[in-house]
Amino acid sequence: MTPLASGRRLQRLLLLVVFFLVFAYLSYPSLSRSQGWQDASEPDEEYIPTSFDWASRPMKNPIPESSLVQLPKGPPRELPRIQYAFTADELGKAHNETQWYRRDAVRKAAQKSWKSYRAFAWRHDELTPQSLTGKDSFAGWGATLVDSLDTLWIMGLREEFDEAVRAVGAIDWNKSSSSHCSLFETNIRYLGGLISAYDLSNREILFKKAVELGDMLFAGFDTPNHLPANSYDFRKAKVGELSASSRQSLAVLGSMSMEFTRLSQLTGDPKYYSIVEQLKKGLEKTQEQTNLPGLWPKYIDLIEGTRPRSDTLFTLGAQADSAYEYLSKTYLLLGGLDPSYELMHVKAMDAAVKHLLFRPMLPSGDDDTYEAGSPPPDILFSGNAVSTQRDKSDLQPRVQHLGCFAGGMFALGGKLFDRPDHVQIGEQLARGCAWAYEAFSTGIMPEVSELVPCDKVVEHEAEENDDHLAQCPWNEAKWRQRKKKAAAAAAAAAAMNTRFASDTTNSQTTTLPKPFTKLLDPHYLLRPEAIESLFVLYRITGKKDLLDIAWRMFQSITKATETKFAFSAIEDVHIPNPGQPTTKTDSMESFWMAETLKYFYLIFSPEDGAAEGSGGEEEGVTLDGWVFNTEAHPFRVPRPMVEVKVREGGEGEEKSK
Repeated sequence: MTPLASGRRLQRLLLLVVFFLVFAYLSYPSLSRSQGWQDASEPDEEYIPTSFDWASRPMKNPIPESSLVQLPKGPPRELPRIQYAFTADELGKAHNETQWYRRDAVRKAAQKSWKSYRAFAWRHDELTPQSLTGKDSFAGWGATLVDSLDTLWIMGLREEFDEAVRAVGAIDWNKSSSSHCSLFETNIRYLGGLISAYDLSNREILFKKAVELGDMLFAGFDTPNHLPANSYDFRKAKVGELSASSRQSLAVLGSMSMEFTRLSQLTGDPKYYSIVEQLKKGLEKTQEQTNLPGLWPKYIDLIEGTRPRSDTLFTLGAQADSAYEYLSKTYLLLGGLDPSYELMHVKAMDAAVKHLLFRPMLPSGDDDTYEAGSPPPDILFSGNAVSTQRDKSDLQPRVQHLGCFAGGMFALGGKLFDRPDHVQIGEQLARGCAWAYEAFSTGIMPEVSELVPCDKVVEHEAEENDDHLAQCPWNEAKWRQRKKKAAAAAAAAAAMNTRFASDTTNSQTTTLPKPFTKLLDPHYLLRPEAIESLFVLYRITGKKDLLDIAWRMFQSITKATETKFAFSAIEDVHIPNPGQPTTKTDSMESFWMAETLKYFYLIFSPEDGAAEGSGGEEEGVTLDGWVFNTEAHPFRVPRPMVEVKVREGGEGEEKSK
């Protein structure tokens, strides 16, 4: 063979090799990224604008420019440290190894859930974890997709995050699976998820989608009095025909402040902040006008302008919860520059202590419930109050899983506003929900239950003892009488075929753990509130036993809810036979990834909150640098030295370093 022929053969071979490599790169982009062909920090993202420009939509009820309220001016205040200062001795090798093992278990649960969502329900709102299909409960924009973004980032699942961001770039808010959406749910899940993921990753495409959605939700305030229409009909919103409700839940009214405030901070556009400032002033004005001064009833009349209705029910649970939660958190997000949020929070918490919190009547160690001779645990719960006259209330000892967030709320506000008594109450509430988990055979507390409370000390005695939540002795006869009454009521309701027919059955009542008397809703929906408060309390107090409590909680939840491909809500947490399998309901809401697994992951993470795989180079998610919205989306807390990010036509506020 001549040298020339040999050279040509070599050239052809090299061309074939180059062709193969190029073909492999184009055909298998995920493989090429994993081998360093493309920097994962700069993924190939395409922003596709929404097909309807909500920002250009003329308002039927315009807000005069002179009425727009600017964000508070001046540098953020130096606020009290929130997070416990862990020492090197407290974080020894054995401690770290244990927490790394636990965190890895949580991460694997998240990977399993995400992998199945990606395979069977991609771009749908939820995965049905048994039938393995997609389900659209929140307008079909991909609630799990958006809600999980920051979880993927924090857990270091960057390839999954990059793919999710590319999918988010194609969301069209003008195309949905229904004719309407919930303003509240869209705000906390979608807008909150986008803002948080942008704050963490600085991906421009997330910022653009957040602004699009913010402009769409802003149309929900295009009503005659600029108060929100939670039932957001897309057709009516486009032409300004929405109207506020005469019976709107308190949570809707009070749970827009964080997302809209942060959006104004990021864009420099004051219109979002102006809207929530108006809502805040309405709540502030009426806080002392209700039957229980300091608290608002469960429902508010928005036709008359944030006027408390004649409703007699007050609660920290469903339909009210996040309105109270956002008072201290918006104060933190604003850098302490609006003192009205502090005043409103403290008033509300003091009133809640007086009217809503209670201590359960618990057996002593002599009752074989605890270790012999040991006192009952020091725990509290939050219930409901019915009030028909000024400053008088009757307690409903009804415990909601949703209300378990209150422990973290009390503790966070207690640190911010120098109320150590509130930090203690927060711990008692967090431990109360943890105790309720371990009281049931599955190791999980029910959605709604009732138990026997200690009788409150009368007012003059409370002033002398400085404690109206004192412990009380166990009364077996009283517990049995309450159980019997609950069972009779449930049987009568079932016989009448009323909507209460699913209440506690006689067999359930017979085997309930002390001091529970009724299961109003025995489901577990994969909710996060109990672990949320444990996470906050651990980060605030540094008490290590909270880590062990959280681990037992995680093990119980995964054991009871795991399916072959993911995790499912269960029908009943109260199984008389502990070995009996739970009945799954084929539901995995987006908050499983967004909240529950995130809080489990963070409580077992390094106390500086550093993201997985960041090598310590990224700022950790701490309670001093970040504040979580009610869907567990962390927003960056503004600091004095900032990089200004200006939306066109806006007065840029900041994008913190």
